[in-house]
Amino acid sequence: MALTKEQGQELVRLARTTVDAFVRGDDIANPEYWTEPFLRETRGTFVTLKLLGGELRGCIGFPYPVKQLGEAVTEAAMSAAAYDPRFPKVEPRELDGILVEVSALTRPEKIEFGSPDELQKHVRVGVDGLIMSLGGRSGLLLPQVATEYGLSSKDFLTQACLKAGLPGDAWLREKVTVQRFQAEVFREASPRGKVKREQD
Repeated sequence: MALTKEQGQELVRLARTTVDAFVRGDDIANPEYWTEPFLRETRGTFVTLKLLGGELRGCIGFPYPVKQLGEAVTEAAMSAAAYDPRFPKVEPRELDGILVEVSALTRPEKIEFGSPDELQKHVRVGVDGLIMSLGGRSGLLLPQVATEYGLSSKDFLTQACLKAGLPGDAWLREKVTVQRFQAEVFREASPRGKVKREQD
């Protein structure tokens, strides 16, 4: 189900208040208080934290619809702030310089393909996110990554392999499993400021 702009704004506000409260050691919103039906839908989601210059500061989420959206956003927001292994925990002094972004995902679907060329044609740059899996390893890239870094479908597949801890050319020579999904993306234009839908 597509989210309205107002619902997307609510998701970002939820993520922002969760990050602020968690980093400062304050109480986190209780799911029992959520009355909006869309917050109780089961969906995959990611919360991304970025510095004002655009540098990534944390990104964690749930690729598959295993939790209610409100719960998933809350947990992902805390994890992005404190448990992304690539970064140290966010400190209170950093909060005013961080932008919050929420991606609500569609259910991933497996791409059936017979050759690398065919696989490339199935990947829509800027529309599809990818989950690359092989031999117990898995890596995910959100759709907006390809747009932000100007990646071609070939580059996007390569980067998805690297994210999974695989050689970049694994998709060319191995029987990898590739899933694609789409995302509705909402982000702060300024810290705690106006929330924009990526497609607007």
